[in-house]
Amino acid sequence: MQICWSIRGSQFIGGAGQRALPIRILTVGKKRLPGVQLLVDEYIAKLKSYCHVDDVQIRSNPKNARNAMAQVDDEDIAVINLITSNDWVVILDERGLDLSSEHLAELLGDAGNTAASRLSFCIGGPYGHGQRVRKRANVSIKLSSMVLNHQIALVVLMEQIYRSWTILKGQKYHH
Repeated sequence: MQICWSIRGSQFIGGAGQRALPIRILTVGKKRLPGVQLLVDEYIAKLKSYCHVDDVQIRSNPKNARNAMAQVDDEDIAVINLITSNDWVVILDERGLDLSSEHLAELLGDAGNTAASRLSFCIGGPYGHGQRVRKRANVSIKLSSMVLNHQIALVVLMEQIYRSWTILKGQKYHH
């Protein structure tokens, strides 16, 4: 199966080589539950044989804003300050592209064929992503038609990244 992504005027066709970009996952939210952190650490360990993964936690509402718009703006600035011009940015959003596991694998492979030096996944806070991050994103995807708590979204994303690499490498995890 091959799909074609049209991102910022460039086209990438799935199925070419897989240059393993380092991955950074930027998650806005409150302190994680211990079980969630355990799962995240487990997937980071599993992914070491495929690529380097950085897990970055950003405190929700860093300036204790009293309204949702101000909170989103503060979180937006915190996230955008961690993204470099060489990052290939994927935001998780309930209105994003609905991808299968195979399509996410192709997206990871295609990102490796860009001039990017890192693949950054962004999980927004309770009110979503701000305009700066949305404008900077190369692509927006959703993990489910349902809205997910950011901790659950992180675990699902980690498992899907791992699954994507096993698909790209033709391993038996995905069947």
